[in-house]
Amino acid sequence: MRGIKRERIIRILLIEKQITKYRLAKLAECSFPWVHEFLKLLEKKKLVKNTKVINKEKLINYWLSIHKKPKYKEYMIQKPLEFLKSIRLEYALTTYQADNLIQHFLFPSRTDIYIKKNDLNKWHTLLVKNGLYGKGNFRIIIYDEHVFYKSEKVNNYNVVSLPQLIFDLKKEGGVCGEAAERLLKRLKNV
Repeated sequence: MRGIKRERIIRILLIEKQITKYRLAKLAECSFPWVHEFLKLLEKKKLVKNTKVINKEKLINYWLSIHKKPKYKEYMIQKPLEFLKSIRLEYALTTYQADNLIQHFLFPSRTDIYIKKNDLNKWHTLLVKNGLYGKGNFRIIIYDEHVFYKSEKVNNYNVVSLPQLIFDLKKEGGVCGEAAERLLKRLKNV
């Protein structure tokens, strides 16, 4: 859980322009002393000053270094975006499809979505009903629900926050890394 809480803190720091340590602790669902201790570590690494991010790219790279690989399931779904339009469950697009919606850089060869752990069985039932289970073009990622923090609507689809998308693209590697670099320029200007 400590790793997930560190990720929550980093995500919030990259999204919020100004935030107090108390507010940060509340949003990350951590104790104030723990947040204070972790911020001291980030200051030592020259990534933040108090709660202000000094170097967003290095902070994302640090985030990558502490990240634990999430669980996921794969499916084959025809017309995945049309499928998502009919869904009433919470999700957040990331990687290829999210990048395509935001900057039209990557070919959307796979649709990756974060889902809530409690909705896993519902998603599985819907996906099997509308497609096939096994390696395919549609991946549901089960991880900390904090990935939904400050997600936004883009063309009527739920998409993770910009820092989360950059992180996920960098984690994916390959051409996604180049897409992440392009988005990082946007983040640096925010």
